[in-house]
Amino acid sequence: MEGLRWRTILAALGVAASIVWVLPNVVNFGEKSWWPSKQKLNYGLDIQGGLHLVMGVDVDGVVKESTTRLIGSMKAEMQKENVAVADVKSEKPEQGEVQFVVAKAEDRAGVEKFLSEKYSTVLQVISSTDTTVTARYFDAYLNDYKNRVIQQAIETIRNRIDEFGVAEPSITQQGANRILIQLPGMADAERAKQLINTTAKLDFMIVSDEVQPQALQAMIADAEKAGNYTMASMKYTDYVAKVNEDLKGKIPEKTTVYFEKSANATTMEAGAIPYLLKTDTNLGGDALDDAFVGYDQYGAPQVSLRFNSAGAAKFADITGNNVNRQMAIVLDKIVKSAPSIRDRIAGGEAVITLGSARDRNSGMDEAKMISTALRAGALPASLEQLEERRVGPTLGADAIDKAKMGSYVGALIIVLFMIVYYRSMGAVASVALGLNVLGIFALLTSFGATLTLPGIAGIALTVGFAVDANVLINERIREELRLGHGIRVAVKEGYHRAMSAIIDSNVTVAATAVVLLYFGTGPVRGFAVTLLIGIVTSMFANVFVSKVIVDTLVYKFNLKKLSV
Repeated sequence: MEGLRWRTILAALGVAASIVWVLPNVVNFGEKSWWPSKQKLNYGLDIQGGLHLVMGVDVDGVVKESTTRLIGSMKAEMQKENVAVADVKSEKPEQGEVQFVVAKAEDRAGVEKFLSEKYSTVLQVISSTDTTVTARYFDAYLNDYKNRVIQQAIETIRNRIDEFGVAEPSITQQGANRILIQLPGMADAERAKQLINTTAKLDFMIVSDEVQPQALQAMIADAEKAGNYTMASMKYTDYVAKVNEDLKGKIPEKTTVYFEKSANATTMEAGAIPYLLKTDTNLGGDALDDAFVGYDQYGAPQVSLRFNSAGAAKFADITGNNVNRQMAIVLDKIVKSAPSIRDRIAGGEAVITLGSARDRNSGMDEAKMISTALRAGALPASLEQLEERRVGPTLGADAIDKAKMGSYVGALIIVLFMIVYYRSMGAVASVALGLNVLGIFALLTSFGATLTLPGIAGIALTVGFAVDANVLINERIREELRLGHGIRVAVKEGYHRAMSAIIDSNVTVAATAVVLLYFGTGPVRGFAVTLLIGIVTSMFANVFVSKVIVDTLVYKFNLKKLSV
């Protein structure tokens, strides 16, 4: 009897804890309420509605940028080690291809030796002539690099969305260069979408004085006229790419053209100021330690930047070597400001000014958006929105109502069958079944899991196989009663003999659920999670609690007969 008392206490505590966790889902407790649990169950995109986005990742652009940086560093290394080479260039930088040009055929061996000693794990020689050696990234290295770019982009997007607290966003890789983003909840999702589309790729670039501003504007106007396009007729990023492609050969190497919006213009198209910028500065957002909203001397919002130790040293060197020149602060290929460098800046701090031709609220919103994006991490590649679908909450409500109805009907049929077929023990099994479902929702809530339609299907399936344990137990009790044993012996032996079969069946289901959880994505994982939770609650409710109920009836209330 002492053991029964402790088991009863444990069962009561488990049921009470389940009620504590579940109740906030049906009763709206305030923040200052005495109720110990305030957490509610999260609902997936297919239930509460939200946004479904597919973003394209410019992986080739990152490879191109990486190849350009590699060429710069190899030039410096080869010069330092006295490797005879006339030029290092790339005609296909987006494919990671590098071409070495030598003046004499005998110099080719020195280049090949340099590559084998310094870059044997990165570059492979694919062809050579008397005066050229062409190398390219190893396929394995390139594939791994592209995959890391995608994973870094996913992690950065997740960090940004977490800033706004969107409950359980789903962010997964789709194919070689796409990211699938599902954001439950319409209001938060809209704000998060705006933040996602702010790629926040920050660069600090020296303004080149090799072409005068008037001449640069004339060259851009000629390119627009020849190509029959304008900034107003294209996306900004496409326009910038087109202009730089058309000006190739007319502007110096290692330079690019970006634009700044005039302070008095409402849009970029209405007042774009072109800048010719050097591309070999190699100082970007990855060198930042922090970004936050600050204020200038007139109280206007601005974004204050603080570099890490390596970035601060590099920033100091760049400003020291370019005194009396302009340094452009470029965000997503848009020049935010281009202040003149008066002296070497050794403090490791800078600011992004947002201009004064705007109301304070919009300026503050933009400053917050930029600082949040930079603080959460600059995306390694630019994103392009390829698809957007909105799942309305009405559709989600209709789907969950039908899923609920299916679960209710299934549970009712099971309860009726158990009571009709097993009578008293069937009633005990039905009570345990209710506690089982209560436990599932309690654990889902406490874990902060997201309930989706596949998850509801998993719960419905759990309701189906949860009574399997009670069926085994009841059949064993029947066998013991047929052998002439009393009710106490029959109950004890029935639970004991059925336990091995119950454990075997639950272990096999758990193994299947673990495989689904490990290899599956999205809905499959949701289904697997509810299955695993259902196994735990089934063992507690349908085995442990049901035995406590039966033992209480038999031992405490001295029941002599129990219909099975």
